[in-house]
Amino acid sequence: MVLIRAALVLMLVVLTAPRLPAARQREPLVVVRGRVEFARPPVPAAPRPSAVDAGAPVEHDVLNRRRAVVYFEAAPRGAFEDRESARVSLDQRNETFVPHLLAVIAGTTVDFPNHDRTYHNVFSLSKAKRFDLGRYAAGSSKSVRFDRPGVVRVFCDIHSHMNAFILVFGHRFFAVTDDDGRYAIDGVPPGTYTLSAWFEGAVREQRALSVTTDTRAVDIDFTVR
Repeated sequence: MVLIRAALVLMLVVLTAPRLPAARQREPLVVVRGRVEFARPPVPAAPRPSAVDAGAPVEHDVLNRRRAVVYFEAAPRGAFEDRESARVSLDQRNETFVPHLLAVIAGTTVDFPNHDRTYHNVFSLSKAKRFDLGRYAAGSSKSVRFDRPGVVRVFCDIHSHMNAFILVFGHRFFAVTDDDGRYAIDGVPPGTYTLSAWFEGAVREQRALSVTTDTRAVDIDFTVR
């Protein structure tokens, strides 16, 4: 009798519990994708004797420097729920930072391994993150944790031609373009947003974006002039 009474009470609680609207329960997540094209072909960096001797291909250097970041200006709802700390690398090869452009979530630790045959000294004077790793030899690595959103310009105190960008975001709705200039940002909830394409220190183009519950994918292209 006691068990029957408990079962009836539990059933009553389930039946009378408030429910989310059906639209909220089945709210689709959308992928925003596209391509960033360049009005002018990128110019390769001037060859350096030491880097040429190490076998640095010019084509790879061009691809390394033509990356762009596409991101949401304002974070969609729930953008911070799945934020996790991560660890990535910004290599030093052939007196070049690889990749030239890195985009991370705040809280990420970046390793700076030295794969060259010479010393390097990685530093930044950016407001978002100031640091100086000092000189360290080939085969060594040092790291920095980036906790604050912003743009961080990275240099080498020994080799003035070396530079890179680290973009630190407070949400995960961003993507770095691939070798073909393509990007994809998934898991976007319905809403109205502004999408920006960033390249070499500045936002080059912005587009308004509207995602509805009927949307499955949105294609948006950008042009860097």
